[in-house]
Amino acid sequence: MDEAQKMLGFKSKTDTVVLSLTELVRRRRIEELRGLLGRVDLDLDLGRSRRRPVAAPESPRPRRRRTRA
Repeated sequence: MDEAQKMLGFKSKTDTVVLSLTELVRRRRIEELRGLLGRVDLDLDLGRSRRRPVAAPESPRPRRRRTRA
């Protein structure tokens, strides 16, 4: 525990444990995703997904008439 605290720069054991567990969970998730590499078929059309729909040009706003007081 002392070594981990020194490496991470934390004074409290709580911070050390929280960061360590968060990192452990993150690494496990990455391992799971790597295990799926090549097994998931994402039927994507990259060309279609990269094209953005062309927005219609905005019509000019009608001008407000100034009234004289």
